[in-house]
Amino acid sequence: MKCVVGKQAETRAGTTTVTLERGGLTLVVKNVPAQVCPNCGEAFTDEKTTKGLLATAEQMAVTGTLVDVRQYVSA
Repeated sequence: MKCVVGKQAETRAGTTTVTLERGGLTLVVKNVPAQVCPNCGEAFTDEKTTKGLLATAEQMAVTGTLVDVRQYVSA
């Protein structure tokens, strides 16, 4: 896919680090599979991956965890 930010290059399969913050809670997930632009570095996760990350963040909020750093594990 063409990068929607820089609009100059085709993205490539790679990994990224995703940081989600909400109301004082922070979730950092490393090695998340993504399409990454070789030109600007912007990363795009697919819908399934994004839904999984948001579900993890929601569970974190429910349990009261303030900070969590983890490796990505495919569901």
